[in-house]
Amino acid sequence: MGLGVAAQVLADRLAVPSVLFLVLAGVAVGPEGLGVVDPATFGDALPAIVGLSVAIIVFEGAFHLHVDRLREAPTESIRLVTVGAAGALVGTAVVVRYALGTTWGLAFLVGSLLVATGPTVITPIMNVVPVRERVATTLETEGVVNDVTAAILAIVTFEYVVVETHSVGTLAAEFGVRFGIGIVVGLAVAAVVWYLLRHVGLSAENAPQNARLIVLIAALVAYALAELLAAQVDAAEAGIAAVATAGFVLGNADIPYRAEIERFKGDITLLVLAFVFITLAALLSVRDLVALGVGGLLVVALVAGVLRPALVLLCTVGSRWTLRERLFVGAIGPRGIIPASVATLFALELRATNPGAASTLVGTVFLVILATVVVQGGFARHIAQALDVIPMRVIVVGGGRVGTALAERLEDRGEEVVVVDADSRVVEEARAAGYTATHGDATEADVLRGAGAGNASVIAAATGDDDVNLLVAQLAKNRFGVETVVARVNQPANVAAFEDLDVEAVPTGMSVAWSMDNFIERPGIAHWMTEMDRIGDVQEIALTSSDVAGRTVAEIGGELDDGCYIALINRDGESQVPHADDVLEREDRVTFIGKKEAVRDAIDYCQSG
Repeated sequence: MGLGVAAQVLADRLAVPSVLFLVLAGVAVGPEGLGVVDPATFGDALPAIVGLSVAIIVFEGAFHLHVDRLREAPTESIRLVTVGAAGALVGTAVVVRYALGTTWGLAFLVGSLLVATGPTVITPIMNVVPVRERVATTLETEGVVNDVTAAILAIVTFEYVVVETHSVGTLAAEFGVRFGIGIVVGLAVAAVVWYLLRHVGLSAENAPQNARLIVLIAALVAYALAELLAAQVDAAEAGIAAVATAGFVLGNADIPYRAEIERFKGDITLLVLAFVFITLAALLSVRDLVALGVGGLLVVALVAGVLRPALVLLCTVGSRWTLRERLFVGAIGPRGIIPASVATLFALELRATNPGAASTLVGTVFLVILATVVVQGGFARHIAQALDVIPMRVIVVGGGRVGTALAERLEDRGEEVVVVDADSRVVEEARAAGYTATHGDATEADVLRGAGAGNASVIAAATGDDDVNLLVAQLAKNRFGVETVVARVNQPANVAAFEDLDVEAVPTGMSVAWSMDNFIERPGIAHWMTEMDRIGDVQEIALTSSDVAGRTVAEIGGELDDGCYIALINRDGESQVPHADDVLEREDRVTFIGKKEAVRDAIDYCQSG
């Protein structure tokens, strides 16, 4: 556990999934390393310990899978966990069968395990790569659902293909039985826990502690009860489905002490992950990896580099995602705790009868885990930056008329916008309109952090209350260090207070007066600006392309699309109308004006290369 905590701290500092360091730590202290940890110490209890540990891990992941987040990308999620999972199973089996020369049974066993892209490796990546909410939600949903699917599918495959070889019909029936038992038990346990937390006194002094313990025990009871009932019908391993169901239901139910429960579950899961991964990685033999040879490398390349991107592109056809976002999701599919733990348990059972199959199973699964975590986890942010899928994240506090209008304009320009409001009705209306919205008091740091303030480029305080806007602006500047903070000021006398914080203050009355004055003194520009919202755009960017810097305005203008012009150049804080022979320099702030698509193409041209 000490090694596990150290691995977690190191992973947080380097912003990569902790599974990488956990596996390396397990190998280092295992029999082939220092020989400090020997799984044989646990004897016959190891499968039970691992099973209960995996139950806690899956429960915690499902507990964080909220329905309101699922609404962000329902079509893509459903396709990835159905068509995508089926394609991954069959495709991986074919690759393993011919690249490593295994039997079809072992190939499908490996394929069923590698369906999983678990939340334990996806979530850390999403924490450091602030892609659009709908993309992050889809990846996390796929991870939680496929973890459960892979665990049950692999167990059924192991028992009826590798061990006993039954028909496909039997395989499907057993799969359904396990899911059915698991779902029923999970719902029953969740209902009991909900009743206890909502309607039974837990003692005033220790109520939060008791609530945490009840939820922890609920995960273990759901797993054990499902296993017991499944055994009565000559089945097994229904516990994973049970804990996933119970976690999902409780995670979306109205229960007290939710924040305390989530923190406690997170700590318990960290310790369990540390124990399971290091103990199981100690079983990994370096000889198993080396023995795979070129075939093993070919499996990794085809599964991660060809099959995954192809399936994602297929499952996201016709979606709201851009091509760059689809390519990013295709490049991110690291495997985690479920394939590792279940594969090791299978290997323990297979070694007595088929040691070659056991070595191939563990070696292949761990090789894919290591390769995908290192490459996809370690370089996820670089991949996202290369594909340009990290949008400017803007948090708009206040979902009223001003906030909604601002969110609409920003989203129309392709920015990632999160609306925060303390009124649940306003939040629901914002979500119905297609915006990402968070319910809570934005004057609390935890609410802003949950909305993504740590990765925000802009926070706009747009409520009708100056006190709220001032507190939000203070938090944004002092706690989160947001680069640009803009605030709506409803009372002119309060402007100075905002300016003292170095906040861009926009007085409500003055902004209306400016707009009216434009229609009086500059009617042509005013009408053009109104029309521009539909067909045109004005954007200011920092020039970062080395291919553009050092060239004149005339040269660059000749390469821009028709309908786009350089309107303004700002250098060292001073703005000027450009002349044809003016030379552009790196970090000049250039304003483009013209048709929307032409302006966006010009921005790409001046910020790439």
